[in-house]
Amino acid sequence: MDSLMNYWDSVSGYIPGFLEASLVVLELTVGTVLLSWFFGLVAALGTSSHLKILQLPSRFYVWFIRGTPTLIQVFIVYFGLPQLGVRFSPFVGGVLALGVNSGAYVAEIIRGGLTAIHHGQMESARALGMSYALAMRRIILPQVVRIIIPAITNEAISMLKNTSLLSTITVLELTLYAQFVIARTFRPFEFYIITAILYLLMTTILSSLAGKMEKKYGTAFKTR
Repeated sequence: MDSLMNYWDSVSGYIPGFLEASLVVLELTVGTVLLSWFFGLVAALGTSSHLKILQLPSRFYVWFIRGTPTLIQVFIVYFGLPQLGVRFSPFVGGVLALGVNSGAYVAEIIRGGLTAIHHGQMESARALGMSYALAMRRIILPQVVRIIIPAITNEAISMLKNTSLLSTITVLELTLYAQFVIARTFRPFEFYIITAILYLLMTTILSSLAGKMEKKYGTAFKTR
């Protein structure tokens, strides 16, 4: 029993630090998700456009981001852009890199949702005098949201886990904090397990919230 208490005492002292690092992970995730939705929506509308000037850059963005490693993209933003005179803090650079990365996948998710909506709905809305933007906002996008909730939730969960990559640019999130603690204590098993449990807890909560959102909005659309 004494050895168990001594073991707990040696581990419990680091728990507050792990919780603070988990809060940083959540902040990174929120910033990344919001940014990815913006980039994703713009790129999805661009690739769906009939205008080449919008279609080609959007397709290139999706092609390039999906075809290159996320870690390389993080390095380009944080280490590469300063050569061009553009500098970011580790936190901001990390959010920007992950937001741009996730935006390409969100764009494909939204594009898939758009193609699931019959084109006759847009034609009917335009025939009633709605502008393209108004028809998208009131008719098309609300239906797309219901369709893409599961896929976009999975992408958000992936981004939460990908925040661990930002340890490479000195963002003191959960993974980097665990590495600091392990370097001090030489106990990788215990502290990597704690790290994994905290990630698992956060992704489980996010999945549960997404399930409730899917049920709520799905019911709302079905009852209209």
